[in-house]
Amino acid sequence: MPLHHAVLALLTDRPNHGYELRGRFQEAIGPQWGGLNIGHLYQILDRLVRDGFVTRSQVTQADRPDKTLYTITPAGQDELRSWATSAWVRTGGFRDELFLKLFGAASLGSAALAALVTAQRQAYLSELAGLTRLRRSHTGDPLVALLIDAAIAHTKADLELVDTAGRRLTPLAENGAAAGSAAGSAAVGASARTPPDGAEDEPAEVPGEVRGEVRGQEADAPSAVRKLRGRRA
Repeated sequence: MPLHHAVLALLTDRPNHGYELRGRFQEAIGPQWGGLNIGHLYQILDRLVRDGFVTRSQVTQADRPDKTLYTITPAGQDELRSWATSAWVRTGGFRDELFLKLFGAASLGSAALAALVTAQRQAYLSELAGLTRLRRSHTGDPLVALLIDAAIAHTKADLELVDTAGRRLTPLAENGAAAGSAAGSAAVGASARTPPDGAEDEPAEVPGEVRGEVRGQEADAPSAVRKLRGRRA
């Protein structure tokens, strides 16, 4: 529950109400993390109250609605210390949509793989340019600057990975495209040779207008096959 613990960390300084906590979170962590939805924040606060890590109290205000203040408890301080001083261990494996995109592009052939690598490389270069500008505007915020530096390091590593993938996956893409083309040709040939299930050796008489429609569909078949092969190539 990383956001739950971040809220506990904010409450170690002083009690706060919800909107103050959201503003302090965004100021402390910076724009790279993304905004904190106020509805989600109140769900977190409700959970922390139920767990006994935070208490809730009402403050009367004369000229506006009463304000709800949240205060961390000794149990909440213990929970925060236990979480903040223990190592973070990845438990869900390493999942990144980029690897699924590389898998999909390689299955379509070397041209598709090259197109993905070019597009993804440009996206990472643009991201790096934006992060560099953002870093210059947060030189006085140590924690925010650290998070941006981490994002820059990750993006550089991703850029290097994409460059490497273009070289290492090209043989796989070429083999996959060749196998897919051969399988498609074999399937089309088999369907042309094999009569439909239940068909008789001597077909029944077909009315003339129906024969005309069938001939038209048969004439269009080679065009459909060419389109199918073009998509698989």
